[in-house]
Amino acid sequence: MKYNILVVDDEKNIREGLAKLLEMEGHRAVPAADGREALALLERGDVDLVVTDLKMPNLPGDELLRRALAAVPGLPVIILTGHGTIESAVQAMKQGAYDYLTKPVDMGRLTLLVARALSEWEVKRQYREALQELQKRSQFSNIIGKSDAMRRIFEVVQLVSASKASVLITGESGTGKEMIADAIHYNSDRKDKPLIKVHCAALSETLLESELFGHERGAFTGAVARKRGRFELAHRGTLFLDEIGEVSPGVQIKLLRVLQDKTFERVGGEETIEVDCRVIAATNRDLSQAIAQGQFREDLYYRLNVVNIHLPPLRERKEDIPLLISSFLTEFAEAAGKRLEGLDAKARAALYSYRWPGNVRELRNCLESAVVLSRSSLITLEDLPPHIRSDADKNYVKLSLGLSLAEAEAELIRAELLAQNGNKTRAAEVLGIGRKTLHRKIQEYGLEG
Repeated sequence: MKYNILVVDDEKNIREGLAKLLEMEGHRAVPAADGREALALLERGDVDLVVTDLKMPNLPGDELLRRALAAVPGLPVIILTGHGTIESAVQAMKQGAYDYLTKPVDMGRLTLLVARALSEWEVKRQYREALQELQKRSQFSNIIGKSDAMRRIFEVVQLVSASKASVLITGESGTGKEMIADAIHYNSDRKDKPLIKVHCAALSETLLESELFGHERGAFTGAVARKRGRFELAHRGTLFLDEIGEVSPGVQIKLLRVLQDKTFERVGGEETIEVDCRVIAATNRDLSQAIAQGQFREDLYYRLNVVNIHLPPLRERKEDIPLLISSFLTEFAEAAGKRLEGLDAKARAALYSYRWPGNVRELRNCLESAVVLSRSSLITLEDLPPHIRSDADKNYVKLSLGLSLAEAEAELIRAELLAQNGNKTRAAEVLGIGRKTLHRKIQEYGLEG
């Protein structure tokens, strides 16, 4: 990996020599003639390590060290010093310097020191990113919704996360069931342990059994070594079983035993293995109907469905669509390096009125495509997928000639309220007017009721 190293020394020959050496090692060297210039470069960001002289005009190395660590905590700083100022270098170490070297600099020693410092910096960087991701997940920032239905779901997730109860998440495909499972795990006391996921519908009965419980060497053709199953890997953590409704009757029996007794055997094995893992399952099927048809065990259903979380389809929580649109547009615009102001009126109306059979996943894919295809700072109707444009063409109002402007406006407001199932907030957004203005016009035109 190529790192950015700031090289600070008021002696040009030393500065350029060190920079050349570091570039030969595959890094990007950024030279600075004194501490003030170095600070200006630090403020721009993207500095992974500082190599600085201790004695310099304008701003000495110890003061640069103090300011650098204040700006970027933990940043590795290597001090260069003459024999007469070793005591000052030792003092700099106490203030947070990574290490020091005396002049003339031993280039081999410097190379090793830089490699070690950057290796430790990379570990810290990865830890910070992992911590930020964990915090992000635990704060539900990746689950978007302000509707009453979603608020109730957030409350249930907070409550159930503190327990050990099994959870069954139901809802149509694309509603975000896996994200809810993530939120439960990362808000629980198991958040530092593994979250293991299995998509049950993607595997045959034999492969799924081996995937869940593991197998011994020689258990079947191709089993050349012992393999630990997902239950073992999820020990003390969480196991997420997606599309649980597609599991075969044979595997259902074994799942029931694990949930009841917390024990199982690997395929082809005799050793009984105890496991402590929380099970979260998800399905887009109606399991009560599957039970009635003899396709799903009733006792397993009750073991899984201790707490049920049902995710409503997007068409039933359309008040969340503006939030989702805003979040997705920001995400994809940043990824594409584009500056977007949002949606024009026709595109916004089309997205609000579409029924979204693929739910949040379909909306996300739609907006990613629109951002890629957009030619201006506004997403237009032409940027949307053809089937959404076609659906939008069906949503129009016929106005007869001879109507007054007020009559035409009243008809348009009436049609939009009908299209939005009476939701005045969404209707006002589509019409491009404030909610108070809409209320006033509804009263003025007698559109209540």
